[in-house]
Amino acid sequence: MAQQERGKRSRRSILEAAAQVFDERGYDAASTNEILARTGLTRGSLYHHFPSKEAIALALVQAHADALDVPVQPVRLQSVIDLSLEFGRRLQRDAVLRASVRLTIEQTSFDCPPQTTYEQSMDTILMLLQEAQKREEILPGVDVREVTALIVGSFTGLQIMSQAYTGRADLPERISVFWKFLIPGLAAPGLISRLRTTLPPE
Repeated sequence: MAQQERGKRSRRSILEAAAQVFDERGYDAASTNEILARTGLTRGSLYHHFPSKEAIALALVQAHADALDVPVQPVRLQSVIDLSLEFGRRLQRDAVLRASVRLTIEQTSFDCPPQTTYEQSMDTILMLLQEAQKREEILPGVDVREVTALIVGSFTGLQIMSQAYTGRADLPERISVFWKFLIPGLAAPGLISRLRTTLPPE
């Protein structure tokens, strides 16, 4: 059991170190030597968990799916809003998630898996919007697939701009403004005043 725990810690240490290197340098410029230097582990330990740099990147991409943890709200539109806000907050704090996003956005030699992070996000949001539509939370005639693509595309652009200008410090505010403008064209009139565009204090 103790050996199993050490193995989990070593694996997490490699992922966190790789995340920092990928986040700082990008995939192509990153090296396993630099990743190893930040972990203090042996090369044998690294290859025990990950046979290649690509294998590490694939494990980091999985962190994106793990971050799509849907907040449980009675109003499904609020769940969509909170999902985007919480994802933004995690991007500010979680180097592993930031590396996952960078690996997806950048054009590198890393071949992102077929089920890309964009598709993961769109599947999750589309499911919530379809539920919201059934509950009549959404205006009649709205195409939820179009809205899903708009939300994912807009979030991607917002987080890139936020990273460029403030290192993502202003990302929650950018997401909040996006929802303030989108909600009137999406939500049923009686619901608009009940929707919150910021996260509650922690």
